[in-house]
Amino acid sequence: MHCPFCSAPDTRVVDSRLSNQDTVRRRRECVECSERFTTYEKAELNMPRVVKGDGTREPFNEDKLCSGLSKALEKRPVETQKIDDSINQIKHKLLASGEREVSTGFIGELVMEALKELDHVAYIRFASVYLSFDDVNAFRQAIDKLEPSK
Repeated sequence: MHCPFCSAPDTRVVDSRLSNQDTVRRRRECVECSERFTTYEKAELNMPRVVKGDGTREPFNEDKLCSGLSKALEKRPVETQKIDDSINQIKHKLLASGEREVSTGFIGELVMEALKELDHVAYIRFASVYLSFDDVNAFRQAIDKLEPSK
């Protein structure tokens, strides 16, 4: 690792800690100028490509996933940490599938599954767009599926 202060090619690791689930935080010290700095290491994993409805393929975009969840959860009482955990779970399931390509439908189902656990109103919001509800009966059917059996 090059020193960001003097550009020396040699630094030593002073301390390593697990920062969060998948990031390692390292305190480093330059051998030449003795300045200290922090680096973060994260494994680079190849997410599967996304096959859209029209057959086009594009790289997985985490921002689109976050945007879809955020729109559905807008003004809902759900903790940010739970949303982040759900996003990480969806990404983990995509990686665990072992597929090189996944359909938008598969991702949509994972999002619906996550929203069902987080917030029922957000689930209905997302489902109404994702499943293209045509009338009020479609809403009723979706709501009936959420209600526990009596």
